[in-house]
Amino acid sequence: MRRLSVTDWIFALVAVLVVAGGGVVLFRSTPATVHHQQAAAVVPASHSDGLSEVEGGYRFERVVVPDARGTAVPVAFRILGGDGKPVTRFLDNQTKQLHFFVVRDDMFVFRHVHPVLDGDTWRTSVDLPDGGAYRMFAEFIPLDTKDPRHPVVLGVPFSLAGDTALAPVPAPDARTVTATGYTVTRVDEPATLPLLSERSIRLAVRTPDGTPVDRLEPHLGANGHMTGFHTMLLSATHMHPVEPAGAPLIDGELTFRSVFAERGEYRLFLEFSHGGKLHTAALTVAVA
Repeated sequence: MRRLSVTDWIFALVAVLVVAGGGVVLFRSTPATVHHQQAAAVVPASHSDGLSEVEGGYRFERVVVPDARGTAVPVAFRILGGDGKPVTRFLDNQTKQLHFFVVRDDMFVFRHVHPVLDGDTWRTSVDLPDGGAYRMFAEFIPLDTKDPRHPVVLGVPFSLAGDTALAPVPAPDARTVTATGYTVTRVDEPATLPLLSERSIRLAVRTPDGTPVDRLEPHLGANGHMTGFHTMLLSATHMHPVEPAGAPLIDGELTFRSVFAERGEYRLFLEFSHGGKLHTAALTVAVA
């Protein structure tokens, strides 16, 4: 066997250091890498959306911004692409090309409407009964998306002047009652949801007389629609129903898949259709 020269020993030592260094780098980077891959692999949502008016090469261009409280307050905007030109066609997302939300920073006001296209401008109107700081969100899925279940969400703040009756965001609670008398109770565990981990949120829906809802009428092509908003950041999180539209519900339970990207509290707004009417339930959940 050939005896190792000084040069051989030097190269061997360098190789050991490189491997060891790579091992250290790999060890240190693996959690973040796996964390990112797990988040990216989860279909429902793993992003804080709507924190900016620019995302994914798209930009929200204001045309008409609410400037006073009232009913049917007009809103108009354009969605500009990377070339600066208006984009007027998106993939259908729960039967609509574009969803539009307005929330007040205390979560007391929530609106979900669907603008219509007028030339290159999207137009709608919303009821804004009180002043305060608001954020509006435009949600859409680009035609060339590689992730059709994760839409682009652009968020823009605005405020309405005048006296405002602010209300504290309700603390996390498993039970809520809609304005129409339906009771919605969260029956999944744990009560505090883990950060960046896919979970199923199970909601038991009861009619005003306490009877479990055995079947919901399709709303936006599904059993329901639910979006969450971080109570401090005002970012949006999407949730997707598990049960197919029109399928019977076991003990009135409706399931949504969710992933939350930030710690803190989220206000969830569930919309569902039953008895020929649309009902909205709001729940606060904690994420840690």
